[in-house]
Amino acid sequence: MADSSAEINALVVDATDPERLAAFWSEVLDRPIVGRTGPYVWLRRENGLVLGFQRAGTSKSGKNRMHVDIASPDPAAAQRRIEGLGGRRLEGYEDGGFLVMADPEGNEFCVLPTGPVDLDDEGRAHYLDRPAGR
Repeated sequence: MADSSAEINALVVDATDPERLAAFWSEVLDRPIVGRTGPYVWLRRENGLVLGFQRAGTSKSGKNRMHVDIASPDPAAAQRRIEGLGGRRLEGYEDGGFLVMADPEGNEFCVLPTGPVDLDDEGRAHYLDRPAGR
C-alpha cells in the first residue's frame, strides 16, 4: 500500500504585486528571491518550506483565514524593522496580547518572541507586557 501521508511543501500568498510582496518578505525573513515562474515569485526554501507569491486579479478583502507567525528575540525591534519595510501594526488585537502586523497588501501575521509563548486560560498572550529578553 502506498504511503498516503502528506506534508506542507509551500505556502503561497495571493498578491496584486507579487514582486513587491516577495521583496518585503525577503527582507523580513532574510530569504532571497530565488525564482520566478509565470505568475509566481519564490523565496529560498528553508526547513523544507518554500514561500511563494502568486499574482491575483483582485486585492485582498476581509480577514485572513490563515496567517503566518514569525519569531524574533525582540518583537518590538522586529515591529520597528517591519514598519520600516512597509508593514504596519494592526489595531484591534490588543486584548489578545499578540503583536499583529500586516504586510504591504494587508495580509495579517503575528510577531512572537523566540521560544515558548505563555497563554492564559482565555488564549491571550502577555509577552508585550514584559521587556525584551525576559
